[in-house]
Amino acid sequence: MTLDDGRPRPSLTPPQFASSLAQPSVAPATQIPAVAPGTQPVAAVAGGAVPVTGTRVRSAALWAAGALVLVLVVLVAYFLNALGAGASVIGMLLALVPLAGVLFAVRIIDRWEPEPFSLRAFAVAWGAIAAVGIALGVDLLLTIAIGNDGSPTREAMAAVVQAPIVEEVAKGIGVFLIFAAARRSFDGPVDGIVYGALVGAGFAFTENIQYFAISAIQGGATEAGATFFVRGILSPFAHVMFTSVTGFALGLAARRGASAGAAVGPWLAGLAGAIALHALWNGSAVFGDFFALYVVLQIPLFVVFILGIVALRREEARLTRNRLGEYAAAGWFTPQEADMLATPAGRKTGLAWARTLRGDRTAIMKQFIADATALAAARQRVITGRDPHAAADERALLESTARARQALFAL
Repeated sequence: MTLDDGRPRPSLTPPQFASSLAQPSVAPATQIPAVAPGTQPVAAVAGGAVPVTGTRVRSAALWAAGALVLVLVVLVAYFLNALGAGASVIGMLLALVPLAGVLFAVRIIDRWEPEPFSLRAFAVAWGAIAAVGIALGVDLLLTIAIGNDGSPTREAMAAVVQAPIVEEVAKGIGVFLIFAAARRSFDGPVDGIVYGALVGAGFAFTENIQYFAISAIQGGATEAGATFFVRGILSPFAHVMFTSVTGFALGLAARRGASAGAAVGPWLAGLAGAIALHALWNGSAVFGDFFALYVVLQIPLFVVFILGIVALRREEARLTRNRLGEYAAAGWFTPQEADMLATPAGRKTGLAWARTLRGDRTAIMKQFIADATALAAARQRVITGRDPHAAADERALLESTARARQALFAL
């Protein structure tokens, strides 16, 4: 239908996407430069490297690192004074066990498109240092303001209301900072879950030091072992799962191209979900049979969490395949290479093939896979129009993948 002046009537039907998690196109995509297979790629950024971070961002990172070191010194002094050196060391050694397991699991989630090491390290550090420092400081201020008479009501309020709100907000601030400061490395829900999980893992590590140390002081090896079983074996992913909800909400905002200001609403919604899960977890220990609720409630929630991650990973793979298919159509890859780069089975086959080449070119294949995945993500940022630097990244990564491809096929 048309309007009176002949112009087409705007459609009232909302746009349809291939998936509820798919990204919309909010800007016209730049044309992919065509290249015949086997020819030299077009020139890109000098040296083929993705453009470096600006001076302002590096300066902010240095200030953040300095602040984290300062808070770390205060936390170490606090633990040594409150718990003693021996108990603190015991608590730290025990806390390293669940931390290692959680980091391994997060690495599996993140291996499709690994996030920068500096951001992953910051996420863990924020959770282990800054979030704990904020939580301890707020708890101290609340104790001074409203007191703590040690009554069951006050203890229950602290566990079910105060702790979830204070701790999830403290952790969520770290996830939001990564979103705001490193927007180009925050592409979607999987990235958000990874950053949220790492912040939660760091927080749980420091919190576990305290719990394990106090148990060792009060009840020796027996009580420390019981606490380790509950926190280190049964629930190492509790904080990880809570804060991942916040990261997931920010990841959805990132996928829709939201700015930092526009992402405040989704961040608050994610915080609400994280706080609710945290309160439910603590409430099961305070008001009910923890082990019974663990079996009938917490385990199913964890299963749903895992299935959600699997679904998100599949969506990420689908997106990668679509974007690489566009490059294949332009001549940068063959269709078979696009399939290989965009599927776990194809990547495994490609790595096995690279090992048979002269000199074992597995490292080159790994770089080829990593650059191609980053290229697909850069292309998606170009399409959504949310990153003015995405086109430069795309050109640099095109050159990098072309060099890796040539190295793989070199005689």
